[in-house]
This record gives sequence, structure tokens and C-alpha cells, in this order.
Amino acid sequence: MIGVAVLGATGSVGESTLDVLGRHPDEFRVVALAARRNVDRLAEQCLQFRPAYAAMTDPACAATLAARLADAGLPTRVLAGERALEEMAILPEAQYVMAAIVGAAGLRSTLAAAGSGKRLLLANKESLVMAGPLVMQAVRASGAQLIPIDSEHNAIFQCLPQSKDQSMAVCGEGESAGVRRLLLTASGGPFLNWPAAELGSVTPEQACAHPNWVMGRKISVDSATLMNKGLELIEACALFGLPPERIEIVIHPQSIVHSLVEYLDGSVLAQLGSPDMRTPIAQALAWPQRIASGVQSLDLIKVGKLEFRAPDAARFPCLALAPAAIRQGGLMPAILNAANEVAVQAFLDGRLNFLDIPAVIETVMNDVSGGPVTDLETVLGVDALAREAAQRQVAARSASPRSAHA
Repeated sequence: MIGVAVLGATGSVGESTLDVLGRHPDEFRVVALAARRNVDRLAEQCLQFRPAYAAMTDPACAATLAARLADAGLPTRVLAGERALEEMAILPEAQYVMAAIVGAAGLRSTLAAAGSGKRLLLANKESLVMAGPLVMQAVRASGAQLIPIDSEHNAIFQCLPQSKDQSMAVCGEGESAGVRRLLLTASGGPFLNWPAAELGSVTPEQACAHPNWVMGRKISVDSATLMNKGLELIEACALFGLPPERIEIVIHPQSIVHSLVEYLDGSVLAQLGSPDMRTPIAQALAWPQRIASGVQSLDLIKVGKLEFRAPDAARFPCLALAPAAIRQGGLMPAILNAANEVAVQAFLDGRLNFLDIPAVIETVMNDVSGGPVTDLETVLGVDALAREAAQRQVAARSASPRSAHA
């Protein structure tokens, strides 16, 4: 039986992971569950799956969880603090690690899992955006298997040549696989067809109302600005060893074709499926085999048609920022990611206008100097500087009449 640690268990990907695991109790055992502050939900999950370990990054929440589990007679050992996530990632009892913590908070634990030689199911794209060279180096050095969980990257993974013994570090070498280009599909988010003049009045609730996917609030806003696709572009460069010029973003409103790979001979392979994260999760858990995920079968007759169009760069200025960060290289993607996280949270908190999100990011990219990605502390250092710069930009724009009353 395969032991699995789920980091970010109470988020949307974590919940979907546990749903799939719960369908296969004879094949998988939940060894560890980790979350930040959602005590109620993590307690429920622990009671259902009875893991040996649980962790919460908030110490007060961890203490509350420990008391609840003790009262319930559950022998689960509860750990606390940021370092607890790294301990969960390297547990010898867990052969597989689901890295589903959102944002930069998941970087340390992702690196720990990558360096431990496990199968790393990577849903935390920010780790590759911030420190792609470090993560991929750790994967190669340890012999880990890195399988992406983002539906787009998982689709590409499925469309690439593979063998049972390959890790992502090997099959990610697009040049040797005869790949001409990758096509990342994007739904276009909730504002794809909105009049541009109305985007200044967008509310967090509207931005989080994705037409196809059920996701967390941060990634939902990223989808609304299309920054999510920019982050995925950076992630794809790291995973598959191709430059950004050979990765194209295509708007596909139905979210049925999750991405495509074009080969030198003209063949184009696509992975299709209903928009449900349990499909890539089940694929990554069972690879190279297949298991049931609980996802409804795709009815192409009911879908009727599949549309594709070019993205509107004027409507979605965030799209241009990611290629710019890649061209500058080094730490610039980490700077972009930090500024985006701050700007998105400010928007969700009602302190920033939706249209100011790309402006904050671009200003921070211009103001904060990058450099080479040498080690984790360098990445975290520039991350902190970029966050401080972004907070200053948010404060300045929050005080402006346009941002306050748009």
C-alpha cells in the first residue's frame, strides 16, 4: 500500500485528492495531512482518514487540532509551524507527496519533497515560478518523479512520450522528444466577454466566480486576470525544457481540451476531459496505470463544439508580464510572483482595484533588482523585497481617487 502525504489538504486540490484517495483504500493510505488554519475541516479529515501525522502552520490552530483529536481518541501526532510542512514532505512512510499549498508558502516543502526522491505531485506552481532551477535540480539529484497536477501541464505530460522509469526531469526535455511547441489552453476566466469599460468595477465575488472550475480564491483571481496562464507559461518552461517562444497560449472557453503538444512531424496530441481536478490527480497517483477518479464521463455530443481564439493582450495585460520575466531570467519570475500575490490579496481585501493588479506587478518588476537563482535563501530574500515594494504600491493606489472609487 502506498503512503501519501497531502500538503494543503483543506484547499480545493487537497479536497479533490482526498476524494480520489478515498475511492481506493486498498491501494493508498493517507499518512499525513497539513493545512494552515482551517482547524474544523482538517479535524474532519483526520477523523475520516486517521493519518499518523497532521500539521498546521499556525501554532494556535495546531494546539486546537491536537486537543480535538485527543478528545476523539485519535493517536494522530500533530506538528506546528512552517517547518512542520517540510517534515511532512520527507516522512519515510509517505512515498507520494501532494504539494497543494498555495503560493510561496509551499516552496520549502516542495523543495524538501523534490530532494527526498519521492513521487511529487506538484499543484504548487509558484514553486517552479520562483525557483524552477532549484526544484528541477533537486528532482534530478534525488531521482524523484515529478508529475504536474495543473490540468494544463498534466495534459502535456500525458501527451509526451513516457516510460515507466522516467522522471519529469527526463521526459521534460522537449527537444529530444521531437516537440515543436506546446499549446496551453485558457478558459479566459469570468471576464472573457465583458465590456472592457466595466472591468474597473469588478468585485472579488465576480472575479472568483469561474465559469468552469471550482478553485480557491487566489487562483480564481489569477484566472480572471489571466496571470494564472502567465505563471503556467513560466512553469511549463521549467518542466518541459522549452523557451517561451515555443509555448503558445490559446483561449478555449469550454475547458475541455486541457492542452496540446505539436510534434515536428505535424502531429498534434491533445488531452480532453471534463473540467475536474480529480482527473489529473488520479492520473498522477496511478501513473503509469489508470484508476477511477469519480469524474463524469465526457459527453462530446452534449458539449457540441470546441472554440479556440487568441488571447486579448490589451484586455489582459498580465499575460505580457510573464514572458518579460522569463526573458529577464534569474529571480525576476520570483519578483513577479511575489508582487502578484500581494496585489491579488489586496484586491480580495477590497484595497485595490481589479485593473490596478497588473500595474502593481509591472511597477515592482521595474523597481526591484533581480539576479541569478543561486539558492533558496536568495529566492526568499528577493521575495520579501518584492512584497514590501508591492505593499507600498498598493498603499499608494488605495489612497488614489481612481482606486478608491472605480
